[in-house]
Amino acid sequence: MSREKENADRTRERIRQEELKRNPGGSIHGGGLPDLVGGLGWKGTGILILVLIVGFIVYAVFFR
Repeated sequence: MSREKENADRTRERIRQEELKRNPGGSIHGGGLPDLVGGLGWKGTGILILVLIVGFIVYAVFFR
């Protein structure tokens, strides 16, 4: 695939991989939130937020 025809996601991932090759120690603590959200997509991110909110509500109701 030529670089002119890459979409934004593939370009972003290629640049991230190149950065990890140049600086492998920078990823010692994991990727963090951008990698998590980028890997999940918008549906997965929405579900994750929903689970966090419901979990907080359940905690607040039953453990206070």
